[in-house]
Amino acid sequence: MAKTRQEIINDITNHFPQIPYQDCYIGVASDIMDKMFGHHNVSREKGRWIYRPVSSLDMAREVARHFLQQGMDGGPGAGPAGGNEDQDHVHVYAYQKNAGTRP
Repeated sequence: MAKTRQEIINDITNHFPQIPYQDCYIGVASDIMDKMFGHHNVSREKGRWIYRPVSSLDMAREVARHFLQQGMDGGPGAGPAGGNEDQDHVHVYAYQKNAGTRP
């Protein structure tokens, strides 16, 4: 059973306790492994990251918008204009930025 918008927001919120949101990045992607670990250079072993599948691109953008409004950094797929993510296979992801991540 797919998680609700609020359950995903709660998962991400609970994953970054006491970490200022400006130190985090939120995004939307269809190929989560390539996007987070390739494009953003997040460390699988040492990085603090989370991702969740969502039922639609609209839901992913809603979740991302929530965190953008709270102060997280984010990419074009997370914003209102959006990117070119696959409508049927989408994830929302977040990670704590550090010297090795882009951005």
